[in-house]
Amino acid sequence: MVYRGLVSCRCHIGSTPFWSRWRHSSSLLHSSKFNSPLGTTLHAHYFKNGSLQILNLANYLLSLYIKSNNMNNAQKLFDEIPHRNNQTWTILISGFARTDSSSEVVFSLFREMQEKGAGPNQYALSSVLKCCSAGNNLPLGKAIHAWMLRNGVYGDVVLENSVLDLYLKCKNFEYGERFFGSMNERDIVSWNIMTGAYLRAGDAEKSLEMFRNLPHKDVVSWNTIIDGLMQCGYERCALEQLYCMVEYGTEFSAVTFSIALILASSLLLLELGRQLHLWVLKFGYSGDEFVRSSLIEMYCKCGRMDKASLVLKDAPQDFLRKQNTGLKSKAEIVSWSSMVSGYVWNGRYEDGLKCFRLMIRELVLVDIWTVTTVISACANAGIMDFGRQTHAYTQKNGHRLDAYFGSSLIDMYSKSGSLDDAWMIFRQINEPNVVLWTSMISGCAINGQGREAIHLFEGMLKQGIIPNEVTFLGVLNACSHVGLLEEGCRYFHVMKDAYCIDPGVEHCTSMVDLYGRAGQIIEAKNFIYENGISHLTSVWKSLLWSCHLHKNIEMGKWVSEMLLQVTPSDSGTYILLSNMCASNHKWDDAARVRSSMHQKGIKKQPGQSWIQLKDKIHSFYMGDRSHPQDEDIYSYLETLTGKLKEIGYSLDVKLVMQDVEEEQGEVLIGHHSEKLALIFGVINTYPGTPIRIMKNLRICTDCHNFIKYASQLLGRQIIVRDIHRFHHFKNGSCSCGDYW
Repeated sequence: MVYRGLVSCRCHIGSTPFWSRWRHSSSLLHSSKFNSPLGTTLHAHYFKNGSLQILNLANYLLSLYIKSNNMNNAQKLFDEIPHRNNQTWTILISGFARTDSSSEVVFSLFREMQEKGAGPNQYALSSVLKCCSAGNNLPLGKAIHAWMLRNGVYGDVVLENSVLDLYLKCKNFEYGERFFGSMNERDIVSWNIMTGAYLRAGDAEKSLEMFRNLPHKDVVSWNTIIDGLMQCGYERCALEQLYCMVEYGTEFSAVTFSIALILASSLLLLELGRQLHLWVLKFGYSGDEFVRSSLIEMYCKCGRMDKASLVLKDAPQDFLRKQNTGLKSKAEIVSWSSMVSGYVWNGRYEDGLKCFRLMIRELVLVDIWTVTTVISACANAGIMDFGRQTHAYTQKNGHRLDAYFGSSLIDMYSKSGSLDDAWMIFRQINEPNVVLWTSMISGCAINGQGREAIHLFEGMLKQGIIPNEVTFLGVLNACSHVGLLEEGCRYFHVMKDAYCIDPGVEHCTSMVDLYGRAGQIIEAKNFIYENGISHLTSVWKSLLWSCHLHKNIEMGKWVSEMLLQVTPSDSGTYILLSNMCASNHKWDDAARVRSSMHQKGIKKQPGQSWIQLKDKIHSFYMGDRSHPQDEDIYSYLETLTGKLKEIGYSLDVKLVMQDVEEEQGEVLIGHHSEKLALIFGVINTYPGTPIRIMKNLRICTDCHNFIKYASQLLGRQIIVRDIHRFHHFKNGSCSCGDYW
């Protein structure tokens, strides 16, 4: 029927006079939903009878090709138009600029347009400037702006916004700020561009100042500032702006709800998430795929998997219909992968596997993006068995092991303490890119292979691959973990001076850690003030730990005061200061710190260790008696402790936080969670099997010594991942070299 209709259409066109034929074709294109078969048929007909000489008709057909993203036919038609005007050039340039085509295509067309004597209008200029921004091509963008000034081209605010966006996207703030100040007319987009630029640069103060000066704030403005602050790590500040948006009376869009739900999930604010969910239902956004995906992620992150499951099951009929027909949108896939990742994050690994298998059945084929999401969740949770099964699924289904998927696998195996598997993946990629190199460097760093990480970095540079900010973070962490102060300082300056990378929060924290671990406490303090990072919690926490490590109590007290000014409710600061006083037998000072903490209602985060056995996770706390095998665990622990003492181990009772007798102190530290997890692993696995333990806090000195001796006596490899790094214990020694 379609073919007959097209034949009929062609016959009818061929039998009418030329001008009548043009009017009929134009109305046909206007009234019909444009499709490629119809377009190519008309295109061929017009080419044969010379109708392409009618520019209005040719331009209109060209614009229809562009709207349908048929760029190949658009280029063919453009080449066949004998006489082109400015509109013809602008349509094609704008079309290529909107697609993911190479910017070079747009630049080439723009140069050819000028060579042919066609003066670019504001739409063409705006499209080319957009490509300059996207490709970070500041020289060409500047040249276009200079041409505009020389030729007296003063466009509207849309064109001026394109110029503004160019300078700011290319990080030329001096020109950008000057141009913004010189604009005769600014619309809300102009202000949003400035606000967004400061946020991308991490300058929350300037972005907020710009936002407050905004004459009129629309929903896009609020979305920009809230999302930007959240991306920069200022979640609490973003939350304040969300409340201000409600008071301001701006109506939420679907994007606002999605951002707000992600914010609630990042801060683990379940009650806020529930309120937002009610609003979503009230204002009719429950059918929006991206809002639904954000709802699922929020409930998953807040530990309410039951609610997340209900949101997924309550999907609208069109969502279910798409599933039944095998059609899957990006948001649907994200929702499913969020569910799987949520189960992993909440320790429900068996449910995670079931959900992953159900996902495969329901969606027919799981794309590589979803698999990468699941792999990343396994990496963050340190659950290697689940990660291995997911990896096996990709191999079975023929997913290509490219650099990006390979980097997620390297990250997962590295964060699970299996560096050999990470190396195997790395060696399978023929042409590793910077992402893959960076994953391997970071993997070596967290597993105590600092010198190997630096060797890898130097090898990457010899291959001509340019490092990015994440690469340098891996290198700095490697230097910090093995105490390479001189090398770390050198790489930090190379990053800034040779590669023009501005240090971020994590770079600065790593440098403070590097100085502090090396005993350079004053240098670490000076670094904080010289780099203007005294407002960051992470740098003070790092310095406080170094004070504890080197028993510098006076400096530790001063650092804790600075830290409590930034985060007055942080329990870790009180605990570390108390531990520092207790380890130096300053019991009165330790008691005062604990008392102050108690009066303010601040609770200590309990130490927790967990170990995976098959598909089940077993968690332990200090002195935990809730496990079904607790009698066997404590009995074996007492026996093993006695044997370890015979080969040189002794409990470090200085670590006890209270002023108690030595015998009682031994009991308190003898039942730390990692020791209980270790004993459980020993009595439930075969001899010679590696034991992997996860811990939510930094491992203490006594447990570190205990596990070292245990690895020697039992002949076992024991891998402990604490909050900062991996410790690989084997034959009585640790990969950290007792430097952590």
